[in-house]
Amino acid sequence: MAISDRGSAPPASGRRSLALLTVLSAQFMLAMDLLIVVVALPRIQTDLAFSPAALTWVLNAFGLAFGGLLLLGGRLGDMLGQVRTFRAGIAVFVLASLVGGLAETSGILVAARVFQGIGAALAGPSVLALVMAMSRNAAEQARGMSLFIAVSSVGASAGLILGGVLTEYLSWRWSLLINVPVGSMVFAVIGRLVGETHPKEAKLDVVGAITATLGSVALVYGFISAAENGWSSAPTILSFAAGARLFVAFVRSAGRHLQPLLDLDLLRDRPRLGGLAVMALIVGMHFSVLFTLVQYLQQVLGYTPLIAGLACLPLTATVFGISQFVPRLIGRFGTRALLVMGSLLVSVSLLGFALLGDAGSYFPAVLIPLFVHAVGIALVFAPGTVAIMEGVPVEHAGAASGLLQMDQQIGGALGIAVITSIYTLAVEPGRYVSGLPAAFGVGAAIASVAAIIAWRAFRPRTSTRLVTT
Repeated sequence: MAISDRGSAPPASGRRSLALLTVLSAQFMLAMDLLIVVVALPRIQTDLAFSPAALTWVLNAFGLAFGGLLLLGGRLGDMLGQVRTFRAGIAVFVLASLVGGLAETSGILVAARVFQGIGAALAGPSVLALVMAMSRNAAEQARGMSLFIAVSSVGASAGLILGGVLTEYLSWRWSLLINVPVGSMVFAVIGRLVGETHPKEAKLDVVGAITATLGSVALVYGFISAAENGWSSAPTILSFAAGARLFVAFVRSAGRHLQPLLDLDLLRDRPRLGGLAVMALIVGMHFSVLFTLVQYLQQVLGYTPLIAGLACLPLTATVFGISQFVPRLIGRFGTRALLVMGSLLVSVSLLGFALLGDAGSYFPAVLIPLFVHAVGIALVFAPGTVAIMEGVPVEHAGAASGLLQMDQQIGGALGIAVITSIYTLAVEPGRYVSGLPAAFGVGAAIASVAAIIAWRAFRPRTSTRLVTT
């Protein structure tokens, strides 16, 4: 994979590893933050007197702000400089984490989660752009991309593990406060390690920024509402209708503006569109597995938050380990083969989760499908990321990275909404596992659709230059 004409010289060799570690530490922190509070939700509800309905906004407030502002955050990085935008986002994220960790009311915590999402949307798209800008040659570019993909892939499940440890031994507040020392370190040193990229002089597409942001928020909220209120509820229908109108306005604005928020030519590439579709569907199934599995471990198997988090460790370790070899596999077998195989493995894993029962045990009922699932998503995330970012000009690197992460965010919201809706329709009162066969059966079908899309969107033996040496 290549991003042409990098804007800034990479740091000297002695500082490059530290710079890469710093940037990836920030990515790991941001990737964890959506789900790090999941295992702590019961204790948050007790301490801050959340109602059951309001408790979901501890997750949704972050997701709405993050998903809604990613395109704008990516474009600002291209225009203002990636380091400057990255540091601004980290600063907002750290301050919001501090406020949230010290919150004494539910309203303050939800507001803090909104600002965490805003900070993440500013910083997140710049991470990948900086990883590529620091690379001196194709081999370093491949290594940086591989590490970025690995860190991003394991972030969500690692958030469950760390959240369980912090909640069990300290307090749920440390699920947020942990970001303060890590983020502060990143903010302090990144400007000294990485030179600013060359900002692109451009006039911001204000109409595009407004319509993209509001459209993304409406779309994400529509999926959230579908999970909570049903697909035929007024909030769900109105949200999807508003999102559709706003995205139509966004496309029209992009077509008229000389320097749009997102270059629509990026969406005319068939493999890129295929990669976006596959990533959205598989990320959706991945998030639905994490969301549902943690509840199964605690409600049915009786695990504590700590043990439930640690139960996801095999997933995290497997994804990270396999991700190191995927660049070579892409060079040998091609993007198409890996995306198809990975999607099919995710489908098989979901069929395995559909068999979970009241008398189940961690091994083999949970561990075997969890391992299959880990292999599947590892084979999807790396080639999917490469397909989306392949050939993106440097002046659009931030916007393309924002598009990639928005695709994942919307995919995650979609997956949870679909699986939760199916589960709610099928579940019998008092029997948590009764809804799992229908929910994960539908999930397996969705993952199979992703495999079909990958087969049709890519030419046989589609390879890239993301090959390690």
